[in-house]
Amino acid sequence: MKRIKAISEHFSIASHLIRWTVIIIPIAITIGSSVALFLWLLDAVTHIRWANPWLLFLLPVGGIIITWVYKKFGGTSEKGNNLIMDEIHTPGGGVPRRMAPLVLFGTLATHLFGGSAGREGTAVQMGGSIAAMFGNWFGLQKADMGIVLMAGIAAGFGAVFGTPLTGTIFAMEVLAIGRLQYDALLPCLVAAVIGDASCTAWGIHHTQYHILFSSSSVVYLPQFLRIDVLLLVKVIIAGIAFGLASFLFAEMVHRFKYQFQKRIKIWWLIPVTGAVIIILLTYILGTRDYLGLGVTANSPRAVTIVSAFKPSGADTFSWFWKMLFTAITLSCGFKGGEVTPLFFIGAALGNTLAVMFGAPVDLFAGIGFIAVFAGATNTPLACTIMGVELFGGQHILYFAVACFTAYLFSGHSGIYSAQRIAVPKIFDAHFSQETSLGQSFKRRKDFAGHKIEQYRQRIKSKINPDE
Repeated sequence: MKRIKAISEHFSIASHLIRWTVIIIPIAITIGSSVALFLWLLDAVTHIRWANPWLLFLLPVGGIIITWVYKKFGGTSEKGNNLIMDEIHTPGGGVPRRMAPLVLFGTLATHLFGGSAGREGTAVQMGGSIAAMFGNWFGLQKADMGIVLMAGIAAGFGAVFGTPLTGTIFAMEVLAIGRLQYDALLPCLVAAVIGDASCTAWGIHHTQYHILFSSSSVVYLPQFLRIDVLLLVKVIIAGIAFGLASFLFAEMVHRFKYQFQKRIKIWWLIPVTGAVIIILLTYILGTRDYLGLGVTANSPRAVTIVSAFKPSGADTFSWFWKMLFTAITLSCGFKGGEVTPLFFIGAALGNTLAVMFGAPVDLFAGIGFIAVFAGATNTPLACTIMGVELFGGQHILYFAVACFTAYLFSGHSGIYSAQRIAVPKIFDAHFSQETSLGQSFKRRKDFAGHKIEQYRQRIKSKINPDE
């Protein structure tokens, strides 16, 4: 009897795998092909901007158009990645089909006119929107729809960066701090692999990064376990800095957005104000290095992600300027992702720290590349795997140490306000289980306001004891 039950269980598993594979294949192919179109168009508008520097002065107009389009047609699409995450946690109104074309248009317009933004958010939103569309066509139930949306995230992420394993883990890890959604493991893996393969099949090539440094210490150990203790200490210290940079970026984006909406009541003045600040900063600094993606540039002397892997490839505060440009761009209504700018911030900060510590520049740029991303998204495992997929496995220990250190020191912050807290990093009433980062941020703000008011009242009572 037990043997029959075991055989029955394995048949059920096989049936489950076949069902999900059949469901995911067409979704992943469509997402991968859509991401290929997006990357091709993004490259085209970037070259147009390089050839026509005057387009930067149209950034305020572009911001007005993007904001108007979203106000007119966007609906819930305005919430972006957070809408997809909310729909996975608590299914409600669904992810609208129009999210994909809207975010595609908004991101291309942002990059055409010089906004500092990325591409991951666009790919993930396109993936979620397409996955939801197929899920509705297939008549899937709410529980299955959540898995399909996770697969859409995996396909979009894996395709846009050429990292299918990272896309798989990212989709399962990003939903909740401290918890992996293993029920979606197979759909996410299939989606990420096929999405990446579909994107590549269209002739899309991803930027190659190289870490040439090789540690020769402890030669009797396997290559991936060779440890330079002094270098490891430097990596830990750098990991703390990367985590603090992640925290600073997330807080800047959220607070800038809050201040824009609080202080500017005319909707079209918000993107105009942000765009004018971007233009002024560009001319004050005397460089356009912090516009657009920042992966490559049309000038060999520009600071880019690629140049940060080389000595003198970044200025001391390049990481901060990219952070500021991106936070302003995204908080005032422009569209795009945060991840590629986070790569820039991490690689540039790693370059700076390497010079300070006397460490290998390419190694520290590489660990900064993934660690700042890990801290800002609270996905240390996915980012460790990304390090292996992008740079090879020789330095996996350094990758893991930097990513997990950055994850801890970024605190309970993040670029996704809908991300839940499954296992708090520290046990505190503000960070209780199953609350979102947005809710915890509000609790901290209210608590801080309450404390400030108490302090004011105490000061007032001391100055005017008779009142």
